[in-house]
Amino acid sequence: MFRFLTAGESHGQCLTAIVEGIPAGLPIDVAEMNADMARRQQGYGRGGRMQIETDTVEVLSGVRFGETMGDPITLKVANRDWKNWTERMSVSGSAAGPVVTAARPGHADLIGTQKYDRKDIRDILERASARETAARVAVGGLAKQLLKACGIKVASHVVNIGSVTVDRKKIDYSALGQTESELNCYDAAAEEKMKDVIRQAKAAGDTLGGVFEVVVTGSPVGLGSHIQWDRRLDARLAGALMSIQAIKGVEVGAGFTYADIPGSKAHDEMFFDENKQVYRKTNRAGGIEGGMSNGEAIVVRAAMKPIPTLMTPLHSVDIAAKEEVLACTERSDVCAVSAASVVGEAMAAFVVAEALLEKFGGDTLGDLKAAIKHYEDRLSGE
Repeated sequence: MFRFLTAGESHGQCLTAIVEGIPAGLPIDVAEMNADMARRQQGYGRGGRMQIETDTVEVLSGVRFGETMGDPITLKVANRDWKNWTERMSVSGSAAGPVVTAARPGHADLIGTQKYDRKDIRDILERASARETAARVAVGGLAKQLLKACGIKVASHVVNIGSVTVDRKKIDYSALGQTESELNCYDAAAEEKMKDVIRQAKAAGDTLGGVFEVVVTGSPVGLGSHIQWDRRLDARLAGALMSIQAIKGVEVGAGFTYADIPGSKAHDEMFFDENKQVYRKTNRAGGIEGGMSNGEAIVVRAAMKPIPTLMTPLHSVDIAAKEEVLACTERSDVCAVSAASVVGEAMAAFVVAEALLEKFGGDTLGDLKAAIKHYEDRLSGE
């Protein structure tokens, strides 16, 4: 079983993750993992926290001399801002620092205090913060390296910010994962327009959301299953992406566009090539049919809402005074869609790696790759 748990608070000592199920014998490149950690922090419109933190992954267990041993892997991402919060976030002693009682609309603040019977909203916002995704990106780094060893690539790009949409004809999908773009956008003209609307939002004390797309190439046919609802690959990907803070919508392939077109234009017709192997001329299904990967690129998109922490606060309530107030403000971003795209990669990589290990098993990387080859030979008729 491939699984992980994260722990830690936004201003606590660190974030940690325990990952179980990575086969033995996988070479681990921590520098490659840290490259993704840096990508999560970059992006036009990010806030002051990114100037404080320089996230790096520390591997505490499960890897010896750069190679996995088959046991659980422990990852740690230190919070460099901890030194400024040692009293307010101490695990012992008496409470210190101001109590947060003005809830933010669109955040976990109010509901969390009600559910867990807390009087200080900080007890909720610290864990609900998107800072937690740093640990997920670390986990995704392991998953991506496992997939890479099996010939599978996971990449992402931003396709919309604040209603500014890319021209897909300008995007070289073979180049995904190879950009210096501040917004992880592969349409330079659209990116400049995106930056402009971000600047306008910042000046107004506002925030912006958008849409990113994750593309998985090289996946074998048959990951996931039609047999049970919770084994369907598209359902699992949708759930994983929806679990990312501020994500409010997910679509696979043509997604909501299906509602506007007839069946004759909705499905991917199949053909035989000269070797009697099936191929498709289109990929409206986004690489998934009947809850299973079909060998085409897996394409999923996620819509991120504008960040709920605004520098021009929204009308809200004070949970202590029981009065209507303006919401509290925490240091925040104007737009974090590019960062969310990196988290999306991590979550998609985890789900695909989980499905890969379910289907092919193997306690070692060699056993896993051998099982994949045997399966692909069968499909090709060899």
